[in-house]
Amino acid sequence: MLERTPAYLLHPDNSPSERQRPSPVPDEVLLDAYSHAVTSVVDGIGPAVVRVEPQVSGRMAGMGSGVIISPDGLLLTNSHVMQGARDAKVTGPDGRPIHAQMIGDDPDTDLALLRASGDGLPFATLGNSKLLKRGQIAIAIGNPLGFESTVTAGVVSALGRSLRAKSGRLIDDVIQTDAALNPGNSGGPLVATSGEVVGINTAVIMGAQGICFAVASNTASFVVTELIRHGRVRRASIGVAGQTVPLPRRVAYAAGLPLSAGVAIAAVEPGSPAAQAGLEQGDVLLALDGEPVGGIDDLVRLLNGDRIGQVVTLTILRRGEMQTLPVTPVERRTLNGR
Repeated sequence: MLERTPAYLLHPDNSPSERQRPSPVPDEVLLDAYSHAVTSVVDGIGPAVVRVEPQVSGRMAGMGSGVIISPDGLLLTNSHVMQGARDAKVTGPDGRPIHAQMIGDDPDTDLALLRASGDGLPFATLGNSKLLKRGQIAIAIGNPLGFESTVTAGVVSALGRSLRAKSGRLIDDVIQTDAALNPGNSGGPLVATSGEVVGINTAVIMGAQGICFAVASNTASFVVTELIRHGRVRRASIGVAGQTVPLPRRVAYAAGLPLSAGVAIAAVEPGSPAAQAGLEQGDVLLALDGEPVGGIDDLVRLLNGDRIGQVVTLTILRRGEMQTLPVTPVERRTLNGR
């Protein structure tokens, strides 16, 4: 008995595979929500991210990343990228070289502000880093190891970290992320899915897996404002050198402060506000305006620009007795010439 040949064998164009083959799907349908969020950010922010090459005597003196934050060419990068250079060659994704000049540098937060020449430059917006939450998507854009316009993505791993700058001062409110960073990423933006810059990438712990840091955008906004107004970030000083020392529990109890340590005054600079207030070597500083001083970092943090020229009250321990001294801080640069 002869079997009938299936019609699709006689007419291959009508085979089941041909009849069931779906029509091409648009790319936007294939992108899941995560991919769409990342690609949208990169499309929007990418043109504002640049390669920064500091120039010393006409020669390149390093390389990093940066981000333009205003249409008139204000550009943020790291202080350690610039390394004290006053000029830089800036290159955007289009390969066009642009000259940039230093406006101000703040090693204490590892930030530097430059102005790139040119009008109508693509720029990004600094967002509010206080709105960040752990687990939120974080996207880093930069030039790691010289590979231009590289994108990495991860999450915000932690908030409110502290990171010690090369100047020795702690940078407060640092963002920890697992978005991969490498040498050359320094100075580039950390971006939220809103399309706003929430941090400036600054450091990676060598040998660690996925532990990277960025200076929060709120800190960057403050530094930018100070550098534009004054060419520097104004901070207060009372003119002392000290070291963190442990405190007996009874002393902390008597002072009514949650302290396990204080700052022992090792030296008082002649003519300084501390000297004029009568602070002595060997005194132990416990509080400033009632706020606990549990170490050198606390003292540095409390001596911000708002306290320049304002009388503050120091709570000290002197020869077993607590005393208070009024002192008027001055701008730090008037003491050390910087």
